[in-house]
Amino acid sequence: MLTIEPIDTTSKAQVRRFTRLPFRLYKDCPQWVPPIRIDHEAQLNKQKHPFYEHSEGDYFIAVRDGKDVGRIGVMENRPFNKFHGVHKAQFYFFDAEDDQEVANALFERAFEWARKRNLDTIVGPKGLGPVDGYGMVVEGFEHRQMMTMMNYNYAYYPKLVEALGFEKEVDFVSCYLDTTTFKVPERVHSIAARVQQRGTLSVKRFKNKKELISWSMKIGKAYNDAFINNWEYYPLSEHELNFVIDNIMTIAEPELFKIICHGDDVVGFLFAFPDISAALQRHSGKLLPFGILDILLELRRTKWVSLNGAGILPEFQGRGGNALLYSEMEKTILGDRFLHADLTQVAESAVDMRRDLVNLGGKPYKNHRVFHKTI
Repeated sequence: MLTIEPIDTTSKAQVRRFTRLPFRLYKDCPQWVPPIRIDHEAQLNKQKHPFYEHSEGDYFIAVRDGKDVGRIGVMENRPFNKFHGVHKAQFYFFDAEDDQEVANALFERAFEWARKRNLDTIVGPKGLGPVDGYGMVVEGFEHRQMMTMMNYNYAYYPKLVEALGFEKEVDFVSCYLDTTTFKVPERVHSIAARVQQRGTLSVKRFKNKKELISWSMKIGKAYNDAFINNWEYYPLSEHELNFVIDNIMTIAEPELFKIICHGDDVVGFLFAFPDISAALQRHSGKLLPFGILDILLELRRTKWVSLNGAGILPEFQGRGGNALLYSEMEKTILGDRFLHADLTQVAESAVDMRRDLVNLGGKPYKNHRVFHKTI
């Protein structure tokens, strides 16, 4: 017998039960990177996570004959709906065995939840904020996910949701760069140099984390403004901005962060992160007793870097801002430290950047799809 049970998010035992399910489903999957366990549990903490200050979400688990066989989260992001003038629910944390009955039961509960709130569409996978990866893998199953900045799933997942009538909403493509052969055309560097010589734009580099943190609120504001034309955009609250910045700063390396300025204002940024996936896999998402130390070592050992955060305010994109961004991108990933770069999850709605990345030698190699269904 199959039943769907709600998760009491005030119960540590139930939260753990919900968050541990994928560890069983993916225990033999070399491409899956486990989330940091305490961070995953914090996503269900309605007293502390900033998402729940303005929106709501609930979580359900599928049980067959006493065994947990699937899970799902369903949310209403009210600021997103208000900004876009829509009435959408979103799903996230969908995981299940390869069983259509389980998927049907989980999503029917999600549809019921959404209808009770007068929502007419459900989209996903889409998480609680911009540091959660978007979409479901539809291409590139053979490649390991990039830390927890994106999701991973088995190839049967898209088939389960498509059988329920879900259709494509938007794709997020990640590009691979071989850092030994990647080269930005000289004309791009020339444009970037001229822009800086004229004093229109400048690049701020950081010597240490203290200096980087001192700029965090300016960076947060630029982050909030740069993606205003993107599909996933909604105006982040101050608490959400702080939450995003705090998450970023945890693994930030100052030399891999570049800020583009117009006078004293931050108008663009380039965030790069050494890939610590291998350490997360070795310790199954646990930080203690040795996970933290291994992560710190992996920051120096890894040959992969994720470029996951690149943006220019729209009004500067045609004024040399993009050239400066790509020029700095080459400087960030070149050298002996990294051999591979992942340009992580660029939405197909970001047409110019997608085209530029391919023209610069980026090879699309992973595709994450967000689905939608009218309910």
